[in-house]
Amino acid sequence: MSTNTLKPVLTRASEAETTSDPSSTMTLLADCGTDGSPITSYRSSFAKGAVGAPAHFHTRASELFFVIGGSLQVLVDDEVKVLNEGDFLLVPPHTPHAFAAAPGSEADVLFTFTPGMPRFDYLRLLGRVMRGEASPQEIKDSSELYDNHYVDSPVWRAALEAAK
Repeated sequence: MSTNTLKPVLTRASEAETTSDPSSTMTLLADCGTDGSPITSYRSSFAKGAVGAPAHFHTRASELFFVIGGSLQVLVDDEVKVLNEGDFLLVPPHTPHAFAAAPGSEADVLFTFTPGMPRFDYLRLLGRVMRGEASPQEIKDSSELYDNHYVDSPVWRAALEAAK
């Protein structure tokens, strides 16, 4: 018998909550503190040209990216990289990063935060903002709560402009 206080977390595809906007769909898999999960993990499918997140950093968690399919353009510090199917990236705390579908490509990506913290309400809020159902100010007001701290990145702005 296991003495581990953590329990296995199983999310069936048929039962996973999804949230979507015109350019992406997020499948919510495991949220820290829900059903004993020590991590937060979700899957995002981005349409061609879809922007995922502006430049930001986290103070408490590392963010892991695993590209299931397509290609993802990612800012890490001041460098833009393209991740392709099968590529993995770990972004440690306090490291500015951003992401979007790579130019001309769709992207299917698994995201994991460790240590986890409840983030599903943030992802739901993002969907509402992208659909015009909530104000972008709500995102700004939630920076501390969800550990998303937005920063200006001329390198990322230039990469997005070049992709148009």
